[in-house]
Amino acid sequence: MINKPKTSFFKSLRFRILIILIILGIVPSVIVTQIVINTYADRAIALRTENVKNQCDILCNLLIKENYINDSSSQVVNSKLELLSNVYSGRLLLVDRDYRIVKDTYGIDEGKTLLSSMVIRCFKGDEVSWYNRKNRSIEMVVPVKSPEVKQLQGVLLVSVSANEIASTIDELEQREILIIGFIVALAILLGYVLSTILVKPFARITKSIEDLTDGYQNDEISVPDYTETKLITDAFNKMLARMKILDESRNEFVSNVSHELKTPLTSMKVLADSLVGQSGVPEELYQEFMGDITAEIDRENKIITDLLSLVKMDKKAADVNISHMDINQLLEDILKRLRPIADRRNIDLILDCFRPVEADVDEVKFTLAVTNLVENGIKYNVDDGWVRVTLDADHKYFYVTVADSGMGIPEDSIDRIFERFYRVDKSHSREIGGTGLGLAITRSAIAMHHGTIKVFSKEGEGTTFTVRIPLSYIP
Repeated sequence: MINKPKTSFFKSLRFRILIILIILGIVPSVIVTQIVINTYADRAIALRTENVKNQCDILCNLLIKENYINDSSSQVVNSKLELLSNVYSGRLLLVDRDYRIVKDTYGIDEGKTLLSSMVIRCFKGDEVSWYNRKNRSIEMVVPVKSPEVKQLQGVLLVSVSANEIASTIDELEQREILIIGFIVALAILLGYVLSTILVKPFARITKSIEDLTDGYQNDEISVPDYTETKLITDAFNKMLARMKILDESRNEFVSNVSHELKTPLTSMKVLADSLVGQSGVPEELYQEFMGDITAEIDRENKIITDLLSLVKMDKKAADVNISHMDINQLLEDILKRLRPIADRRNIDLILDCFRPVEADVDEVKFTLAVTNLVENGIKYNVDDGWVRVTLDADHKYFYVTVADSGMGIPEDSIDRIFERFYRVDKSHSREIGGTGLGLAITRSAIAMHHGTIKVFSKEGEGTTFTVRIPLSYIP
């Protein structure tokens, strides 16, 4: 039984759904609450600043009227200053044009020089106010000026308490934390429920695949709940169908290999038993049987050699040994080696090259592919026939065509001739020594060059194989 991997919860789809829902809940909540708090703070500070500013404007008019900057003994002004300081729980500093503190409601710094950036800016015409969050206070400067004199008479530096505003902001922030906590809890609960519902179809897919791998079902799986699950199951079913085809092909291949290897052994066993079972076997019969046994051994060796070649072809393309070669010369060498075989049946081997061609090929594998095609053209030909090999090229590919005047291939067999051990005419193939692996080896060798092979044939009129291979090999 196959061990079923247990995926960590933190890597599961359910956990990701929970995280997404929590983020979708927290982020908008934080943004909204911060906007509310900041809006309240800005509005409350603006209102307090405006109220204090209005009171200070009235007080500044009184300071000018009483000439308080030059004579700070006015009880009316002093009482107003103390009242304003007490009402807003703050501190007021009156500074003259020499930056000397005329009045301090705290009674600490009177007579001292104050070089404050706010005061300096106010003397230059800027009215400055700001909220000091650390000290929970609002600070501002108000110019003291007379309608009759353009130059400022002094500056009123005001610092008022904003404890109420700060306390309200703190309370709102605490409520923000509570709201976010509630939203997180709600998102977790909702996410758990939704993730359970959403993940169920995927769980069914997993269960179906596990049952399939454990051998509990052979049918296709179907979970059409979502578009995604339908696409997954469709892709899996296609893969399953392909695996079944490959499994059937593997079983057929094993069966064919077993049969092909067993047949020569059976023949040798029969011949050997015949010799062992007879006494005084004539030398002529003995030599004949031993010749037959040698032929069967050669046949067995050829099958094994072709099988090994096919196994090598099935390896990765990294095993290809590519070199830049003269294809014209390579084809001439191949036909030169095969011409003695063709001469035995008076078959003409013809090479037509339309142009010089140089390309990147694996010499051994390319030679094997072309040799198999030409040998087939000779083997399955008629006496006094011909095999024509042509070479041509364009800017991207070169083309090798192997045509013969042989018996041809039936239409219903053309699609299967590249299968391993497939023979069109088994009795005739065995008679001429074919193993049924040549064309499978040829197709694999051409595929390793990123090429293609096509076949055109008509029974009784011959066969034509067309090979197309790129001039430049790209790994």
